[in-house]
Amino acid sequence: MTDVALEPRSFAVERGESAEHGAVLFIPWNRLKKSPRNVRKTGHSAEDVAALAASIAAKKGVQPTHPLVVEPEMEGDQPTGFFLVTAGEGRRLGLGLLVKQKTIKKSHPVRCVLDTENDPAEVSLDENVTRAPMHPADQFAAFKDQQDLRGLSAEEIAARFGVRPQIVRQRLRLGAASAPLMAAYREAAITLDQLMAYCLTDDPERQAQVFANLGPSAQTYAIRRAITEGKVPASDRRVQFVGLDDYAAAGGPVLRDLFTEAGDGWAEDVGLLDRMVLEKLQSQAEAIRAAEGWAWAEAYVDYPHGHGFGRVYPGPVILSDEQRAEADRLTDEQDALANQWEACDDLPPEVSERFSQIEADLDALRAEAYASDDLARSGVFVVLSYNGEARVERGLVRPQDELPEPESDASEVGDGEDGSDGRHPGPDPEAEEADEGLSPLPDRLVADLTARRTLALRVTLARQPSLALTAVVHALALRLFYAPYDQPSCLALKLESAALDGWAPGISETADGRAEAGTFEAWTRRLPKDAGDAWAFIAALDSEALLDLLAFCAGSSLNAVRNGYERRSGAWAHADALASAAGLDMREHWTATADSYLGRVTKARILEAVSEGASPEAAQRMTDLKKPQMIEAAEAALKDKGWLPPLLRAPEPVVEAAPMAAE
Repeated sequence: MTDVALEPRSFAVERGESAEHGAVLFIPWNRLKKSPRNVRKTGHSAEDVAALAASIAAKKGVQPTHPLVVEPEMEGDQPTGFFLVTAGEGRRLGLGLLVKQKTIKKSHPVRCVLDTENDPAEVSLDENVTRAPMHPADQFAAFKDQQDLRGLSAEEIAARFGVRPQIVRQRLRLGAASAPLMAAYREAAITLDQLMAYCLTDDPERQAQVFANLGPSAQTYAIRRAITEGKVPASDRRVQFVGLDDYAAAGGPVLRDLFTEAGDGWAEDVGLLDRMVLEKLQSQAEAIRAAEGWAWAEAYVDYPHGHGFGRVYPGPVILSDEQRAEADRLTDEQDALANQWEACDDLPPEVSERFSQIEADLDALRAEAYASDDLARSGVFVVLSYNGEARVERGLVRPQDELPEPESDASEVGDGEDGSDGRHPGPDPEAEEADEGLSPLPDRLVADLTARRTLALRVTLARQPSLALTAVVHALALRLFYAPYDQPSCLALKLESAALDGWAPGISETADGRAEAGTFEAWTRRLPKDAGDAWAFIAALDSEALLDLLAFCAGSSLNAVRNGYERRSGAWAHADALASAAGLDMREHWTATADSYLGRVTKARILEAVSEGASPEAAQRMTDLKKPQMIEAAEAALKDKGWLPPLLRAPEPVVEAAPMAAE
């Protein structure tokens, strides 16, 4: 900035020695000081000072209508040559920032008015109190004029007024509000928050339409929802997957929220967005199919429940002699390091790094893979998950690609046509004629002997709880993980795992659903592929792993669903007792939202939930709302409150009555 030249004045005038009250002086900035009698004790913020500095720089000096008011600084009866700023301290600080930035010199002349008669404190108070601030609507309109009449960009306006470009863009958007909205705001019929909600869109016709529909008393959230109706928010999993920037680059219109720090947005072309999502999923599915050798790959936005496909799982890779030797060597090295550093709490970095490398190398050698024949007849689903990432489900087998069931062994199961009961084979005449030695035992005797052995085995097993536990887990695991026709267990235990998606669509995509599916897949990977090998595997498990498998099998069989045609009061009571014993807290598993509860019950139930979960006053404020607005307001009121409907609450503990005292 070019310094404004000092008017020719005598040194005495510059020092204020003989200047009259009201005289205009051009005083060097470095001779100005803050007045100790300035009533504004709370200092100006750095942001305010920067704004003033930018404004002064843009106007080539202090605005003519805003000279500083000063009085001479005195020591006794003598002036010191400095001046105290009675009014205009913010502008003095703004000039000081320009000095610091080397935009002006310290001697830059500042236009001031000398005040030698009025009380400085009163002048300072008058400057800060007796002025009417500009109505925000006038400010918005003035910013819009800077753009429309002078052709300045948001960045240029921001530089001239010392504010962030985002703030300028907000004021420009508000300045372009429809005429009915701006009139209502000037008349205080609507608030600034409501105006900002309407101005999410820059379409004045849409603003006026929504305003006419909702009226001046509409809640902010209702306005935002109406303005963004039919648009997909940036938080939606589809937008997260594609990316809002990529969607915009493909020509998709974006509605930006200028009034939040995050700059939330909405995708307006839902059809384009859905096409981009599916194309990206299909591209990833094809890449996985080609890279891994699957027979087919399909892409879905939502997981296709009820597809009826079977499943195959990977098994351990058979290692070569060299690979087994390498695994043994790494295991020995790992054990040696563990023994060497057993007593050390903090491992040296190089030792810790070596442990990590050994574990990584062993994991690579222990890798599992799908059998080539399984790859040739199965495929993958690539599905968009709840968090906007592609989820890959491998090893799905179509019904027509399932391997044929093994034929029944005629030596084990009869068909009943020869007089047998269909469970044990009848006598074979040809075998009897061919057998010149020992003939087969009669069926009745076979049944008698095996019945006695069964009873003896029951008694013996009952005396060995650990072995009984193994046998039970084995039988349950067969029911859960293997085909119904392949159940090599003598325990007649029944286990059913009821599908819950039919009662609660999308439940498998929740955190609990993913946890159950993850545990199921982990055990499937560990268990042998053939059911006949399951006993040896399960019998070799340690007690902790055995109990883990039992717990999962038991949990998978649990069914406490209450539907409209089954009356299972005993099972429901047992579920309550089990939940109490397990310490189940449904607040960790469920939240009241529009989808989970509020949008599926009556208005009375919604108000009941808000009254219990938030407060009766909050519920009272919602009584006159229409149901869509009530649902949204209730969801906000119940957020993080942990409210549960009665069906999900912990059962009330049974309190036994105290015995009556004897009379």
